[in-house]
Amino acid sequence: VQLQASGGGLMQPGGSLRLSCAASGSIFTINTMAWYRQAPGNKRELVAELTGSGSSNYADSVKGRFTISKDNAKNTFYLQMNSLKPEDTAVYYCTANIDTMDWSTTTLLKDDYWGQGTQVTVSS
Repeated sequence: VQLQASGGGLMQPGGSLRLSCAASGSIFTINTMAWYRQAPGNKRELVAELTGSGSSNYADSVKGRFTISKDNAKNTFYLQMNSLKPEDTAVYYCTANIDTMDWSTTTLLKDDYWGQGTQVTVSS
């Protein structure tokens, strides 16, 4: 299983970007999916999370501005980022808890996967 993050770039304050995270491989079910970010000198922090049941959680700093969503048919999830601020500048990472099937033993395996990160820079 691989996660491929894309959509980062340079944006002016107040602008919008949409990040995508595409999962590929022998996926049975995508459970919880999330976006984290890490700015230089800072710890990686949770930005938004979408559980398998459909509930979402956001960091206080992005509530009302960012929205996490998914497209089950494409095994892809998104982070819509509006009203961007310079403090949103960071490398954004996607992660998901994914079930895969070991068909040799018909065992369902559950594991966490991470994408490679995409840079978001908010600057005028």
